[in-house]
Order: sequence, then C-alpha cells, then structure tokens
Amino acid sequence: MTSRQNIGTAALTGLAPAVWGSTYLVATELLPPDRPLLATTVRALPGGLVLLTLGRRLPVGVWWWRASALGVLNIGAFNFLLFFAAYRLPGGIAAVIMSAQPMFVVILAALLLGDRIRALHALACAMGAGGVVLLVLRGAVPLDALGVLAAVGGALCMALGITSAKRWGRPEGVGLLTFTGWQLTAGGLVLVPFWLALEGLPERLTGSNVIGFAHLITLGAVLSYFVWFRGIERLPAVAVSFLALGSPVVATLLGYLVKGETLSVLQIVGMAVILGAVVLGQRRQSDRRQPDRPPRTVRGRRRRGGRRRTRSGAPC
Repeated sequence: MTSRQNIGTAALTGLAPAVWGSTYLVATELLPPDRPLLATTVRALPGGLVLLTLGRRLPVGVWWWRASALGVLNIGAFNFLLFFAAYRLPGGIAAVIMSAQPMFVVILAALLLGDRIRALHALACAMGAGGVVLLVLRGAVPLDALGVLAAVGGALCMALGITSAKRWGRPEGVGLLTFTGWQLTAGGLVLVPFWLALEGLPERLTGSNVIGFAHLITLGAVLSYFVWFRGIERLPAVAVSFLALGSPVVATLLGYLVKGETLSVLQIVGMAVILGAVVLGQRRQSDRRQPDRPPRTVRGRRRRGGRRRTRSGAPC
C-alpha cells in the first residue's frame, strides 16, 4: 500500500479523529447540557492562546487571512455546524451526511491541487458513506432542512480546510505547534460572539465539567489538531479525509463499552466497511509519486537576476 513511514504517519494522523469520536461521550457525560457553543469555544480558544504564547509569533502579511480562514474552516465553523446538525437531526443522520466529506475532498483536490479522481477513491467514498449509514441509521426518521444544510456545510468546511491547508502549506520558519495555535485561536475567536449571545456564561461549573473541558482542550484540541495538521502536510489530502471516518466508529464503540448501548450485526458490518474505505483511501496515485516528505513551507521566489527575495522584497 505505502511505505512503512507513510503507514506510521497515517496511523498517527488517525488518532485525531479517534479522539474526536470521544467528544460526544464527554459532552453528554461531563459537560454542561445543551451548550455546544460553549464546548466548542472552550475546546479551541484556551489551547490556541497557550500555543500562541509559547510560539511568540503572530502571522505576517497574507498569513493573517490564511490562518484565519483555516481556523474558521477546520475548527470554528466546522464544529459549530457539526453540533448544530447533531441537535437537529435525530438518529445519527448528521454523521451519515458528514460522511460525504471525502467525496468533497476528492473533487476539491482535483480542482485545487491537480490530483486525479480515481475509481478506487470513488469506491472508497461509497463504502465510507454506506458503512456510516449501517453504523448510525435507525430506520425512517423525519429530516430537518436546517439540520441537513448544517451537516452538508460542515462536511464542506472540513473538505475546504483540508485542501486549503494542503495547498498553502505553512510559512517558512513557523513551527507546527505555532501554526496550530494560529488556527485554534482564530477558530475560537469567531465563536465567542455567538456563544455569548446565544448561550451566555454557565451559572456554575462542577468537577466533572472541569475534567470534561480539560479533555477537550488537551486531547480534543491541542494534541489532536497538531497530529491532524501534521498528517495534512505529509499525506495526500484524499488520504487524510478518509481517516476522519474513524470518528463515528470510535463514538459507537465507546457508547457500547461505557454506556451499555447495544451493538447490532449491521453496525459491526458497518465498522468493517468503514475500515475498508479508510484503507482504500490511503492508496497512492499510481501515476504520480507522493513520498512522505518534510513539511511544505512557503519560501521566497528567485528573480531573473538569480537573487532570492523574501515576501517583503528584501534580498537575502
């Protein structure tokens, strides 16, 4: 399939959606009820500010709007739309619609990155969507139009976030932790006005709430997004998008192990199909070598005179 190094990168990157799969359990068991905006803001903003403090570096030039756009797409808007859809669509249908995300990445990677659309990836998309349907669908349920639009919008946000991060890379000399901090901060800041206007501050916090928020900030944001953005740098965009399908699998397994929920034969089959889709999604382009390379950074371009200049125009 790939080299050992690429398999290891894919496995490490897959830990991020595995951690995100625990978010539903943490939210329902440890966090204040019915406060998705609070949970999403606390998940992103404190960790982002800590990473900004440690990195001691802010975006420069074009990276102000690029980092803001990536933060909104990958974190702020995506998480808001995800929680909104989950509250309006019963029976896990939000996860079914969100499973269309790899299909969006396949199309966007062809348009923005020049990747070919392969029949193998189309098959993996169909398998992933079908597996999630088997995993979470519970018979016929009414569909809320706003919930469906939010789920589709969330899938598009993640797809655009993955392909844009792959296209832009990160600026030269900026570490991955600092780059992650930029995005977490931007994603958290965009949610603050919505949180304060629609939910407000909680009346009190319990010990369980503190544990839940600590989990979201550390594992659910700083560490998971660090390995996720690292994977985007080192793996093809399509391969990364299929790894996100591991999130509903982990969520279902945790519900079975921790909350005593039932696990049917069809759900087990759905898990197997999803894992098959993830494996197919890691296949490399046959006509285009994509080795596991060091992080892509943006460097200055050489002018005709042979001297390289920085973005500010100063020769170096």
